[in-house]
Amino acid sequence: MSARMKQGAIPALRGRIQAGAPLAPVTWFRVGGPAEWLVRPADAEDLVTLLAGLPAETPLTVLGAASNLIIRDGGLPGVVLRLGGAFGAVQVEPDGIVAGAAALDAVVAQHAAQAGLAGLEFLSGIPGSIGGAVAMNAGAYGTEVKDVLDWAEVATAAGVQRLPAAAFAFAYRHAALPPRGVVVRARFRAAPGEAAAIAARMAEIRAAREATQPVRARTGGSTFKNPPGAKAWELIDAAGCRGLALGGAQVSGKHCNFLLNTGQARAAELEALGEEVRARVLAASGVALEWEIRRIGTAVDAAAPVADGDKA
Repeated sequence: MSARMKQGAIPALRGRIQAGAPLAPVTWFRVGGPAEWLVRPADAEDLVTLLAGLPAETPLTVLGAASNLIIRDGGLPGVVLRLGGAFGAVQVEPDGIVAGAAALDAVVAQHAAQAGLAGLEFLSGIPGSIGGAVAMNAGAYGTEVKDVLDWAEVATAAGVQRLPAAAFAFAYRHAALPPRGVVVRARFRAAPGEAAAIAARMAEIRAAREATQPVRARTGGSTFKNPPGAKAWELIDAAGCRGLALGGAQVSGKHCNFLLNTGQARAAELEALGEEVRARVLAASGVALEWEIRRIGTAVDAAAPVADGDKA
């Protein structure tokens, strides 16, 4: 992607500004084109400076751990924002955890466990960062962010504001953020618990993930949302899509609500394979699956036929 937006359109910052930055290496799928401009603010003040000075027409994309995401092959226009070390602090309190947006969910769960705080074990099963967890109301193993969030601080062009959980109007895998708002910090409720019980629950979650999900593959987590009263993976399996492949993309044989980059997949192949799965599920069951994985950026067509893969 050639840089179409001049750096002068980006406010002067103390953080790092990089043109044409490759993004595939930072995504879990390891696919996608570059960022027109990749910006890493030095701290929250620097972030507010960026948001206040960025032209309203400039596209702005916030990347967290890039785990539940497909960046298309044409890359991302405008400014791509990544929060670094200054946003990764974790603070333990007697009845909760305050964590920066860049802190990994699993790290926050570990801090809570080490402090003997219960209720945040579910975060150990979510492969992402705190900012993304709040922004999409992430959940796993019966608990969602909305169940434990006290407040989150959101940076906007006007500054950083602390909003109570109710302000986000949480729904399934959704939170309502202020326009061009960026989560920078959040507080989660927890309660004193027995260290052995907390450790056992986290071990149970790890074991369940290892047994049922392709956690060591190039994947993006759950591909489709569970429809009301149904499970996406069961519908996908019943439609004969387990092992279905397109180029370097494949439906996991271990958990068929996961797509895999088997080595050389393009983003277009992953997305086209997902659409083929949706079409086959709709034909077989009448259910229209909704994407849970975010697909963003400039698309490039996949020109390869869909073929049945190993169904073992």
